[in-house]
Amino acid sequence: MHLALNEDQTQILDFIDSLTRPYATVPLHDTSFALTSDALDAELVEGGFLDVMAVEELGPVTAALVVERLARLPFAVEAAASSLVRPLIDPALPRPLCLVEEGQLRRPVRFLRPGATVVVVSKSGVRSFTAGQAQVRAAGDEVLYAYPVAYLTEVPGDARVHDVAADEILRAWRVALAAEAAGLLGAALQSVTTYVSERQQFGRPIATFQAIRHRLAEDQVATNGVYWMALRAAGSGDAGDAALAALHAQEAAKRVGYDYHQFLGAMGMTLEHPLHLWTYRLKFLTGELGGRGENALAAAAAIWG
Repeated sequence: MHLALNEDQTQILDFIDSLTRPYATVPLHDTSFALTSDALDAELVEGGFLDVMAVEELGPVTAALVVERLARLPFAVEAAASSLVRPLIDPALPRPLCLVEEGQLRRPVRFLRPGATVVVVSKSGVRSFTAGQAQVRAAGDEVLYAYPVAYLTEVPGDARVHDVAADEILRAWRVALAAEAAGLLGAALQSVTTYVSERQQFGRPIATFQAIRHRLAEDQVATNGVYWMALRAAGSGDAGDAALAALHAQEAAKRVGYDYHQFLGAMGMTLEHPLHLWTYRLKFLTGELGGRGENALAAAAAIWG
């Protein structure tokens, strides 16, 4: 496994950093629970950043890098599914792309709105349809995820059937989940590190206390592990790697997210501080694809048959 980015990957990430600089901080006086930007989304599409997987010289690893970098933004961007899953189904599917497991209609769906493309994955196959007004129920204030979410009320009987294996879509979905979680964990770590370096107690920054430093070091190791496992899974195309990457991402999100909020005390639970924009998206991802239990079983099945 190559641990250094090539010239193309470095250049693409530099372009993304330049393009997203106006969106790298929370807008002044904005205390929204979830931040989105149609302008940012349009710029990413226009620049072709969500289609890099289709370029032979770039492929899925570069797509995973793009997803990870965009997940670091305080703005929630529908990039993971479009970048890593859509090319395997139909690159022409309209965005935003919403991934749904059959039988999970009670679970809120990220980025779901009328006009979105809903991809339903089941053991029997993969189907898609364009969500209509009657098929979308607003979530309102009943969910706390820092993503724009809604409920899918039904799957139409005339949904388009795709000639692609459901297992392959689940593999790519797990890679997308891990790559996005890596970015969210990285951004949350940076936010927390800044806070504990500035917040003083007993006349010195709390980051200088040994108990804080040891736990932050452990959290950084877990965060780095999610990043590298996501890239390995993207590069290998192996179902076992993908399941392990998703499992580790969900494990880390649960443990590390708890630490981050504890380090910030009550500040981490207020809308005035941006930490929730990453940790509450992580909270959603810990339940995706059946959660840690299902991904552990998927990893065991892929590795040991």
